[in-house]
Amino acid sequence: MSKIAVVILNWNGEELLEQFLPSVQNFSKCAAIYVADNASTDNSIAFIKKNYPAIKIIENASNGGYAKGYNDALQHVEADIFCLLNSDVEVTENWLTPILNHFDEHPEVAIIQPKILDYKRKEYFEYAGAAGGFIDQLGYPFCRGRIFQALEKDKGQYDDVKEIFWATGACLFIKSSVFKELKGFDEDYFAHQEEVDLCWRAHNHGYKIFYVGTSKIYHLGGSTLSNMNPKKTFLNFRNSLYSITKNLPRKKAFPIIFFRLLLDGVAGIRFIFQGKFSHCFAILKAHLSFYVNFSKIFKKREKTKYMPNYYTVKSIVWSHFVYHNRKFKNLVKH
Repeated sequence: MSKIAVVILNWNGEELLEQFLPSVQNFSKCAAIYVADNASTDNSIAFIKKNYPAIKIIENASNGGYAKGYNDALQHVEADIFCLLNSDVEVTENWLTPILNHFDEHPEVAIIQPKILDYKRKEYFEYAGAAGGFIDQLGYPFCRGRIFQALEKDKGQYDDVKEIFWATGACLFIKSSVFKELKGFDEDYFAHQEEVDLCWRAHNHGYKIFYVGTSKIYHLGGSTLSNMNPKKTFLNFRNSLYSITKNLPRKKAFPIIFFRLLLDGVAGIRFIFQGKFSHCFAILKAHLSFYVNFSKIFKKREKTKYMPNYYTVKSIVWSHFVYHNRKFKNLVKH
């Protein structure tokens, strides 16, 4: 069986570590456990040293967000498989076994995610990742089990093993060799959707990504930025444009970017009618940041592929908001 390291990124999360580390330690006996600390100013490190002396600590020099935090920390970890685990996750007994078995039995698989359920409502899927990530033809990411804010109840409908487009950064398993080949996360993302970009680049390098529903975890979610935080709106809108620019062939990327900018404007108008003016302003800031950094992002383009088989639906926005489809099985290919 492959050697695995569970690496938890932490920033001022002493309370989360106190709440969630016990399950990780109890149910991860086959793994080396690390906490990568992003220059916390609370007592996180002292807490770990006192209560979990077996857990290895990596102290990053600064808080570079999710992307840089993991890029810096994983340079100090030796393992065949990295498990990047959020600090607000409760794992379950034998959660690692199905994942490791799938890696060992399918050498073409580079990245895996488990079933992600809501820690507060354990019968429902959780926003970040749910039952595996997909993408529509306009580059909008979405999940089985979660379409925008609509969360499905877990009734065993996704207790399967399925190839997916992207795996959530809340609990992402990746071969260390692939992470190094891809040169890790793009640090210009800072946080949010950097895992979509990483997975997209993995596809462009010929690797496969899977969801393994026989492994499950419970994610608290929103412990860094809630789903309705304007900063998260900014990062999601901007970083999605980054991914399209970097990962699609030029003849596909430019028309999609143009159309996405128009749709983002519609989203901004919708926020105004909802009285969410800070979110509308966040979209404007996202576009400005995209324009300013376009040349830099464009230069990062590698060999790209157009993969229509991964586009489960042409427009998740149209399918959800016009046809009112709230479940993955009801998505229509419009």
